[in-house]
Amino acid sequence: MAYKIVASQCTACGACEFECPNAAIATKKGVYVINAAKCTECDGEPARCAAVCPVENTCIPA
Repeated sequence: MAYKIVASQCTACGACEFECPNAAIATKKGVYVINAAKCTECDGEPARCAAVCPVENTCIPA
């Protein structure tokens, strides 16, 4: 299972994009999205995108 970004809560701050070790996060229509095919959930480590997101519960398991 990959992570996803709740578009309605995303502030497009960009913090998550640079933390992703798989380059799975990019902007689309002004908000960030996670490419599920590239997301490995940080290989068992705490999800880096969720850890750096300033808006609680925006980067969540899909």
